[in-house]
Amino acid sequence: MNPVARALWFIEGNLGRDIALDDIAEAACVSRFHLTRAFGEAVAMPVVRYVRARRLSEAAKALAGGAPDILSLALEAGYGSHEAFTRAFRDQFGVTPEAVRGGGLIETLELVEPYLMQETTETKLAAPRFVDGAAMLIAGLCRRYEYGALDGIPGQWQRLAPHIGHVGSEVGDGATYGVCVNADAGGFDYICGVEVRDFSDTAPQMTRLRVPPQRYAVFRHGGHLSGVRATMNAIMGDWLAGSAWEIADAALLERYGAEFDPVSGNGGFEIWVPVTPRGVRAG
Repeated sequence: MNPVARALWFIEGNLGRDIALDDIAEAACVSRFHLTRAFGEAVAMPVVRYVRARRLSEAAKALAGGAPDILSLALEAGYGSHEAFTRAFRDQFGVTPEAVRGGGLIETLELVEPYLMQETTETKLAAPRFVDGAAMLIAGLCRRYEYGALDGIPGQWQRLAPHIGHVGSEVGDGATYGVCVNADAGGFDYICGVEVRDFSDTAPQMTRLRVPPQRYAVFRHGGHLSGVRATMNAIMGDWLAGSAWEIADAALLERYGAEFDPVSGNGGFEIWVPVTPRGVRAG
């Protein structure tokens, strides 16, 4: 079974008790790091936020149905006090629990319903090639993103464009890289940049990243850039679930060669997924 599907099944069956990220990862039969990456790609929401939103959504339904004891609902949702529950509820829905109970209407609330995960995706992947990647130095621009909130990435690349060819000490094959690092339960850092031989001429506003040697499974995304999420879902779910590998706690690379047209988004590119033998836990 797809690890995200396992995680969703476990979450829905355990909303009423205290569950940690490690518990969900164990139920999904993958590392915590693998789970956070795969879940974020598939559901477009960090796993911890999904659990919180599901609990609050079920609490909102109970309140609209006239549940008399808000503190009991708070405890069931994992909050230790009425006040903490009220703050989280207001942050999620923009209203207080008392307002929902008093009005009895939840049609205006953006409830998070159980995510229905297909067992397999419709995206067909060609078999990857495996590469023992050497250490790399990347110079570029960095921004933090939450899973599912990636609208800023195109603009980030636009800001990088005037610097390409002028970063200094660039490796001369013309490739550019999107690098996902520092992933955790909430999101990841995304660096768009170029490979350099050293950082001696790198401008102060540029982020400097050292990528250690790593084994990668390299996949080709041949369609338009906008379809990359479907390819990532197929990699993180279908391919990894049926392989002897899982994602390693290391940089994930997008490699854009000369064939990629950044203006149209066509031409295709490679996705370098860091892998480790299944059972070697990371995170």
